[in-house]
Amino acid sequence: MLLQRYNRLISVLDKRQPDLTVIMDNVNKAHNLAAIIRSCDAVGVLEAHAISRHERIRLQHNAASGSSKWVKLNLHSSLCQAVNGLKTSGHQIVAVHVDDKALDFRELDYTRPTALLMGEELEGLSTSAINLADQTVRIPMSGMVESLNVSVATALILFAAKTQREQAGMYEKCRINKTDYDRTLFEWAYPRLAKVLTAQNRPYPKVDELNLVETQGI
Repeated sequence: MLLQRYNRLISVLDKRQPDLTVIMDNVNKAHNLAAIIRSCDAVGVLEAHAISRHERIRLQHNAASGSSKWVKLNLHSSLCQAVNGLKTSGHQIVAVHVDDKALDFRELDYTRPTALLMGEELEGLSTSAINLADQTVRIPMSGMVESLNVSVATALILFAAKTQREQAGMYEKCRINKTDYDRTLFEWAYPRLAKVLTAQNRPYPKVDELNLVETQGI
């Protein structure tokens, strides 16, 4: 790996936000999944989450995740599993849904650990999904259309979160623990080798500027 490439990976990884994420609840169109993942990458999301209730949707998730190797996509069998795990780690669960308690999405504090919960394309979020949320938010509309495409809505809110976090200085220093940082750096730098080593249950070599990994013979 060239030093220039290594430095680029470091500069991007140093700005990743480990406590900002998206939960896609049965989002079932591959182009929407891919667009959401690209938006996650653009604002510095480290990992995203998706719920796949049907095998067809699971295959689409797997295909969409290949559109970007820069954001890890975690697949869950149930929404409760995903939400409970994030709540345990201190995330506020924010559902995009219009109700009497919904805030203008720009009014929410995104400097807190935040998981944005997005529903499927046609039906949106179910009542049970909304009940799992700590807060609902809405996107004010001024036209005849009452809602946005799920990937567009996700991007809009994620960039609002990015603006808040930039103003709070949250992109100015690395916020990822060393174990996750080293693992992610190796997987970004050597994705094929990482798969081989994982399949063999072998640890990743260290990657740094003075000792860039040589893949020959590993």
